[in-house]
Amino acid sequence: MIRTPQAGTALAFAGFLAIYLGCAFLGLQLIAPPSHVPLFWPAAGVALAVVVLRGPRWAVLVPVANLAIHLATAGWDNVLPLTLFGHWLAVLAGGWLATRRALRPGTVRHGFQVLLGGALMAALSGLVRGYAMWHAGFGHVSDLALTQLRWGLADLLGVAAVTPLAVLAVQALRHPHAGRRHPGTTLESLLWNIALVASYLLMAWGMSLAQAFTLGLTCLPLAVMLWSALRFSPLRTSLSVALTVTLLALFVRVRMTGFDHAHGTLETVVLLAYLCLLAVLPMVLAFNVSEYRTAARRLLQRASTDPLSGLPNRGAFETQVRDALRDPANVPMAIAYLDLDNLKLVNDTASHRAGDALIAAVANALRARLQPGDRLGHLGGDEFVILLHNVTPTIARERAQGLLYAVDHTRCRYDGEEYGTTASIGLVPFQPEQADFAEILSQADAACFVAKELGGDRVSVAGSAGSALADPTSGMRWTVRIREAVQHGGFLLYAQSIAALQPTRDSGAHIELLLRMRDSRGGTPHLPDRFIPAAERFRLAVRIDREVVKMALAQLEAHPDAAARVSLCAINLSAGALLDEGFVGFVAERLHRSSFPADRLCFEITETSAMRDPNRAQRVIDDLRGLGCRFALDDFGTGFCSFGHLRALDVDYIKIDGSFVRDMETSPLAAEVVRSITRIAHMLHKRTVAEHTESESVRAALAALGVDYAQGFAIDRPQPLDAYLDALARPAGVPS
Repeated sequence: MIRTPQAGTALAFAGFLAIYLGCAFLGLQLIAPPSHVPLFWPAAGVALAVVVLRGPRWAVLVPVANLAIHLATAGWDNVLPLTLFGHWLAVLAGGWLATRRALRPGTVRHGFQVLLGGALMAALSGLVRGYAMWHAGFGHVSDLALTQLRWGLADLLGVAAVTPLAVLAVQALRHPHAGRRHPGTTLESLLWNIALVASYLLMAWGMSLAQAFTLGLTCLPLAVMLWSALRFSPLRTSLSVALTVTLLALFVRVRMTGFDHAHGTLETVVLLAYLCLLAVLPMVLAFNVSEYRTAARRLLQRASTDPLSGLPNRGAFETQVRDALRDPANVPMAIAYLDLDNLKLVNDTASHRAGDALIAAVANALRARLQPGDRLGHLGGDEFVILLHNVTPTIARERAQGLLYAVDHTRCRYDGEEYGTTASIGLVPFQPEQADFAEILSQADAACFVAKELGGDRVSVAGSAGSALADPTSGMRWTVRIREAVQHGGFLLYAQSIAALQPTRDSGAHIELLLRMRDSRGGTPHLPDRFIPAAERFRLAVRIDREVVKMALAQLEAHPDAAARVSLCAINLSAGALLDEGFVGFVAERLHRSSFPADRLCFEITETSAMRDPNRAQRVIDDLRGLGCRFALDDFGTGFCSFGHLRALDVDYIKIDGSFVRDMETSPLAAEVVRSITRIAHMLHKRTVAEHTESESVRAALAALGVDYAQGFAIDRPQPLDAYLDALARPAGVPS
């Protein structure tokens, strides 16, 4: 059955009307003779709540309900239309004052605003009732004034006790889960219920015995209400307030011993003011505590949630993962580190807002792929991380492929254009008992980097959890070691000779500087293949390049006699140096202060790194050649363009990759590749260097093919640069 909006409105009106009539009936039962005024008029609280919740048009409920009450109790009289109109205006005025500022319900400011509106409504309603009684010829002026005051305070008490309850109850129906955010447990809630009932019983028992100071016994339910304000939702507190005020009014009605009806004006004002305070104080505390909890939740959410994607940030995700790792079920899991492939292209060609919209769309697509137990976090930028719960390595890879599919089919529209992207995923399956979150995340990040290096839009598995976690050379650890080595001189320079294979007039030494890192435990220094991948991944390679240049020039300057015999000193550069705007300036400044000639310095760049941005690489080469430096193209023959870009890159030396040199004796194809590289290099007036020359037979074959220089174990083994320079400085025939 479909309910129309009109039917829903009519049903709500009927519900409020029934509640109003029920509260009015309760108020009429609380009139203690000889007074004609109830101590507590809860219908006033319902009337104001209706206007606060539904708007001024619903104020018509008051004259409709009052008409029904008058017809049922007193019948029709001539002043009734004016009385109904006056009550309607009073509710409108009170509702206007209670809603003139758009404040969030359940706050202290909103509560006081509603209370002020209730005070205005009570004052105007008192005047209306006083006029009706005067018109009916009821009593003297002083009696009318007292009656008006009592009616006004009864209305105000009704507002203080009932309006918060009505507003909070409707809010709880609209948002059923919001009211559960309190620290009170189920056991504490049960104890509170018992304490509230016990406070009522003790108060009634004490009032039946005492003859004076009976109002002091109200401290018992007050203490329980304050407990509720501190530990539970404001709705629970408002309910206890309404029950307490109703119960006290009932005690007055039945004239319980020591709790008689107030007779004079002062007694009435004191009693009703106290009851209003009894109703207001717990609610003020409850609203204040609720505001504090809400602010704390918002701060926590802001601190733990990424504002762009709405997902947990790194810290919150790590907390969720650590909780999942403590699951006693101990099921296999996997971490998927996802990095968007082309977000920078979207940011550069469209705008960062378009990129942000794409990130949000990808976050929604990934969220839709989650299964029970999974966790999804946004590390920032274009990086996401997913904890896959209860998956074997095979299933984890299949689900990672599903994540790639979801990203690939995600589209977002921005400014009339449609954007999409692909992603790379690094996957690490593991068992919870083997897990260390930092290590797993580092391994997943490194695997993601491998996936991007292979072209992106793929999954790269880091391997089994055991081997990954046992590996002491993880990217994160190497990053720390590299930073320490740069700051505290933890790098070493080794030298390896480069021998001429053809007659040459240059009789000086040709060397290549090889980098090593000190072992923190005093063992054998680490080779570059252990720490350079991490340096490139975490953008530390350029810092290493600068450190190598400083160390090389410093050691050459410290051995002037040996340095004078060095004709060529080759230093390897990373791909990052070709993109670093400040590297050329750094080299120029350091060479300006150096005694070592710039034309004897040769920088080696790999073919792969040069071809990432050939124009940028050539600009760096031109700038450094302008200082007098020379260049060599390293690992030639393994790249994706090789011969096609030899003419474009202005280098002095071409270093033939060692894979061809090692296979020359067993592979005619490798020998022919070496021959072709040498012939083309000579045509371009460049000299060749054969790497990994490891035997005399290979050395002889290289010389026969016309290769200019050879480097490898057949020529020389690497040794510390200081020792090499010391040996070079000694005259021939002098023993070391």
